[in-house]
Amino acid sequence: MRILVVEDDHHIARQIEAVLRKAGYAVDVAHDGEEGDFLGETEPYDAIVLDLGLPLMDGLSVLRSWRDEGRDMPVLILTARSTWRDTVAGLRGGADDYVAKPFELEELLARIEALIRRSSGHASPVMRCGGIELDTANGRVTHDGDLVELTALEYRTLSYLIHHQGNIISKTELTEHIYGQDFDRDSNVIEVLINRLRKKLKPELIRTRRGLGYQLVPPDAA
Repeated sequence: MRILVVEDDHHIARQIEAVLRKAGYAVDVAHDGEEGDFLGETEPYDAIVLDLGLPLMDGLSVLRSWRDEGRDMPVLILTARSTWRDTVAGLRGGADDYVAKPFELEELLARIEALIRRSSGHASPVMRCGGIELDTANGRVTHDGDLVELTALEYRTLSYLIHHQGNIISKTELTEHIYGQDFDRDSNVIEVLINRLRKKLKPELIRTRRGLGYQLVPPDAA
């Protein structure tokens, strides 16, 4: 899963980036509104953390630009406690949630996890498919109750598939959602990741739809 952080305070941005990467997300960072606006319009993100007080282009204008362009990714806005009017404007402008500064990083992480779950139609932090359980709250994966050790890329791949289980996901889509902007994106690596997951989990859970992509389905699905 891939997240964009748009925050002009470099210290805060580094803190957010670090906690998100530790939780298993691919993260891109922009430090002004113009760059954030461009990335949000041209890259596919699973969620965005957006500060309202940005240089070059304010956060509310960035948010409205995204929504006007039909971009529907979940957006969590960051705002100062004294600017409640900006918070209201942000929510009415298309934001899905907000966190007031100063904030606890764990709260921010929990809110992002919830936004991503809800956007893909899941309420529980624990997602299941055919004996596989992925706990988004602690990044833990089990197979019939046994802990499964996954690399960061394997975890991101499984996380994206299980958030969108039943859907056919192309190699290109997977590549765009498990790598950050600074990675050399090689769609051929996806085949390797899928094969590794099949060996560590139940092989039949991840089906290859020839010419289309991959589909995570329960074993009894048609």
